[in-house]
Amino acid sequence: MASIMTIHILLISSFLLFSSYTSAQRFKEAPKFYNSHNCPSIDLTCSPHEVHVAMTLDVTYLRGSMAAILSVLQHSSCPENIIFHFVTAASKSSSTTVLNRTLSTSFPYLNFHFYPFDDDSVAGFISTSIRSALDCPLNYARNYMANLLPPCVKKIVYLDSDLVLVDDIAKLAATPLSGDAVLAAPEYCNANFSFYFTPTFWSNPSLSLTFAGRRACYFNTGVMVIDLERWREGDYTTKIEEWMELQKRMRIYELGSLPPFLLVFAGNIAPVDHRWNQHGLGGDNFRGLCRELHPGPVSLLHWSGKGKPWARLDANRACPLDALWAPYDLLETRFSLEA
Repeated sequence: MASIMTIHILLISSFLLFSSYTSAQRFKEAPKFYNSHNCPSIDLTCSPHEVHVAMTLDVTYLRGSMAAILSVLQHSSCPENIIFHFVTAASKSSSTTVLNRTLSTSFPYLNFHFYPFDDDSVAGFISTSIRSALDCPLNYARNYMANLLPPCVKKIVYLDSDLVLVDDIAKLAATPLSGDAVLAAPEYCNANFSFYFTPTFWSNPSLSLTFAGRRACYFNTGVMVIDLERWREGDYTTKIEEWMELQKRMRIYELGSLPPFLLVFAGNIAPVDHRWNQHGLGGDNFRGLCRELHPGPVSLLHWSGKGKPWARLDANRACPLDALWAPYDLLETRFSLEA
């Protein structure tokens, strides 16, 4: 009986904690954005003129997700042609209800769909990384987009929650995936690629030959254009899972969900201009120090790394570039709630 009482107390405490957390986050209603006069019609389901955007969604990063959605719509020439696909943790159905209500309230005209992700199914593949936040099962949902989304969705733009766009996402979605490329992303070939894998990996001849014949370069998985048809045909989810299973046995990398993508795709992706992922603005994965923009034009700012702009702004320790994120923040301030 005591154990049952304990479980009830823990469940009630968790619910109250969740309720207090979500009620503390109230968001303003975003303006409605309309198509320009030359936008094509999307009367048919899965029309070729739609832009499909996929994101994971949870309470912890909701504030960032709301800003990202607003930035996508605000800078789009055809915002009504954008379909959002949000993947949520199936184990947290109560939070999914809150997320759905929040989106519907702040973006009443948004065209979106929810997909529950069985985070327990991937938990067995995950090994600990250098930062606990990277071990969240939802971080691995990008591996399963081809299975979660309807078969008629053939191409998506995958976006993380800690970014904002300042350009039309249709331009990114139109990236050509020539040859047999499955995904497109900005590549960074001046990065020390060996850093992403352990000495165990590089000292094993059969493993280090993985990149033989490939010009393997780093790419950030927070911004990708993915051909879901080719992904399904090549069963790339299984290929990624095989590397994750090996990681559990041999410890061949340290960073969460990124290295399996590099092992499968690095050197075989379609190029995207660097302007579409000015990443690393959150600093490194330990300290989250301020960073500057990379040289060149900017279409997307990405606060990958430990430091998130909303947390630094709230703590009055904002980095200079965090001011570029602030205009997209839909969170109701205490002052506006009291007004």
